[in-house]
Amino acid sequence: MKTVLITGGNKGIGFETAKQLGKLGYDVYIGCRNKKRGQEAVENLKKLKGSSVDWIQLDVADSTSIEQAKIELASKIGSLDILINNAGISGIQPQKFSHNNIKTLRNIFDTNFFGTVEVTQKFLPLLKKAEQPIIINISSEVASLEIHSSTGKDPNLEIWSAYGASKTAVNAFTVMLANELEDSPFQVFSVTPGYTSTDLNDHQGTKTVEEGAAPIVKIATESTSFTSGKFYGDQGEVSW
Repeated sequence: MKTVLITGGNKGIGFETAKQLGKLGYDVYIGCRNKKRGQEAVENLKKLKGSSVDWIQLDVADSTSIEQAKIELASKIGSLDILINNAGISGIQPQKFSHNNIKTLRNIFDTNFFGTVEVTQKFLPLLKKAEQPIIINISSEVASLEIHSSTGKDPNLEIWSAYGASKTAVNAFTVMLANELEDSPFQVFSVTPGYTSTDLNDHQGTKTVEEGAAPIVKIATESTSFTSGKFYGDQGEVSW
């Protein structure tokens, strides 16, 4: 049975991804900062037949929490097949770089970028014990520099400048880590769920969580059909 850890897996796209992978028979572990919310999510997921689900306390912006989560998960499983770096924050709006609050920018990067990198680093030893380990970094179309620099730019993208920049950094991490691990069984991907209705955007998104989780689950379950070090969405490869 394959194992998967999903950070921020107690709600939104993370929870739906856990739900869909659980239905497919994966042993699912969700990372959550809050004990009550983590336990509630597990109780809801346990209603799915044929899946094993548990949670670990994990704050991706806290190095001590990441280390403790690694120790806890290593005590439960011998190897980790899939790491899905889903936890993220959108930050305070608006986010135009001409006058964006630097504290807001730092907070967003601490969670979305540095958290993703540190969680990956800490869990690499468990991933290396799997036959074909997969790392999926959740990104966004607003990370695409080509989209931002294209003609007919969407002015609505400006309110996501800080969030988008953090995900651009995540995309760079995906490419560079994939290159570093290219001579190993590892596969590393960036995946965008698309503009999905979640707490992250005050439920303004146009896609359901079921639709948003679909490309993540597809990559997780059909990874050999995709190229490591690339950026994907529900329509295929996304431009950097």
